Amino acid sequence: MSAGILYLHGFSSSPQSLKARLLADALAARGLGDRLCCPFLSHVPDAAIAQAEAIIAGHDGPLAVAGSSLGGFYATWLAEKYDLRAVLINPAVVAPISLEKYLGPQTNLYTHEPFEFTLEHVAQLRALEVPRITPSRYLLMVETGDEVLDYRQAVARYAGCRQIVLPGGDHSFTRFPEYVAQLIEFCGL
Repeated sequence: MSAGILYLHGFSSSPQSLKARLLADALAARGLGDRLCCPFLSHVPDAAIAQAEAIIAGHDGPLAVAGSSLGGFYATWLAEKYDLRAVLINPAVVAPISLEKYLGPQTNLYTHEPFEFTLEHVAQLRALEVPRITPSRYLLMVETGDEVLDYRQAVARYAGCRQIVLPGGDHSFTRFPEYVAQLIEFCGL
């Protein structure tokens, strides 16, 4: 029964993202490479949640979830439903609103596969909004220079949670290499 981390990437991203690879490398360097699960999430929110829930159901032992951007939005829903600890990296606090501008044809940034983002997907995101959070579950990591999402929304939404708010940076969370150890520690590994 070993502790693990479920890492959820952001919109149009993949397990090939820099943060996912850095987390995998950091865990491998500690001899914990087998403790990370980082699925390639569907662009369909209901399907992405189903993927994560299947991993949670099949995991033997304590599990924490970490999510970046849209993955942070998903991580919040999963943390509240399954009583998990969660690390949120520049999370999409109001995903249904912030992703509306991406309606229509999209291309995955890593696989280059095309997909369509629809109003039905926005409705699925609305259904995943969590009215109240349990502050002790979360570690929030944001950079004030995030050009995609307003970091202040995350700071307000996760008030009372442990927070790392860094000046500058961008949506990729440029200082992730400096804080990956804190993520791992918060997740219980």
